[in-house]
Amino acid sequence: MAAEKINQAHEHLANAEKHLKTSFLKWRPDYDSAAAEYSKAAVAFKNARMLEEAKQAYLLEADAHTNNKTLFHAAKALEQAGMMLKELGRLSEAVTLIERSSLMYVENGTPDTAALALDRAGRLMESEDLAKAVDLYQQAAGVFENEERLRQAVEMQGKASRLLVRQHRFEEAAASIQKEKNIYREIENYPTCFKKTIAQVLVHLHRNDFVAADKSIRESYSLPGFSSSEDCVCLERLLQAFDQQDEDTVHQVTTAPLFKYMDNDYAKLALSLRVPGAAKKKKLPVESSEGGASAGGAEPGEDEDEYAGGLC
Repeated sequence: MAAEKINQAHEHLANAEKHLKTSFLKWRPDYDSAAAEYSKAAVAFKNARMLEEAKQAYLLEADAHTNNKTLFHAAKALEQAGMMLKELGRLSEAVTLIERSSLMYVENGTPDTAALALDRAGRLMESEDLAKAVDLYQQAAGVFENEERLRQAVEMQGKASRLLVRQHRFEEAAASIQKEKNIYREIENYPTCFKKTIAQVLVHLHRNDFVAADKSIRESYSLPGFSSSEDCVCLERLLQAFDQQDEDTVHQVTTAPLFKYMDNDYAKLALSLRVPGAAKKKKLPVESSEGGASAGGAEPGEDEDEYAGGLC
């Protein structure tokens, strides 16, 4: 079966070459027919699991479409070549081809397809090169933003922000989150702006930049509903505890549900937040039912409300 597919592939390659030849009566190569043959050859090679040959056939198809000025189909062929490289485990080369295809999509006037291709490339690179994945998501966000597709743009920007946090590139992460906040403000999604303020404050505190964290909260007071929100109350309490080097209260705030159920990268930031130079406060002994003092403090009863004192 494989041998049959390989023979078919070579036949299609030979046919493509014939379509590209010129003669006295045929002045221009037939790029459209050649591209079709290269595509058939690529599929046959792929079915025979000859992925390197399939990649090369897709590249030849892309060249034929480019010469025929059918850029959308050329970009698609480049993407297919990239997928062959992905199957071969050569992710960096695959992403390079997908980036080339995205430029063609933009030139062709189909920027949405370009941004989606960059998103796919970003997901491919997350397992190999987080920095490159960030770059791809930021490119995708830029393409969507240029097309005023703000919801899609902010989704891509959010992916970049989380990966920057994962790499502890906190200064860049803070700037990226600010871009998210600006877009959410523009589309009037204020509750999500509140959540992004929490993320931004956590990032600034991990940078030990209390002033920037405080500024982030002050700026958010201009958002409708922020000053009366639970997000604001928790952030003010967190900043006060951080300023007073109260490690226990910082821990109490950052383990509250408001922080615990954030995106995983930000939840981890909250749990790992430490106050520089702080020492935990000693807990006061609690009277036992028999009048004695319990050294470790009493555990809450089964019927007690775990969050009776509020979420933060």
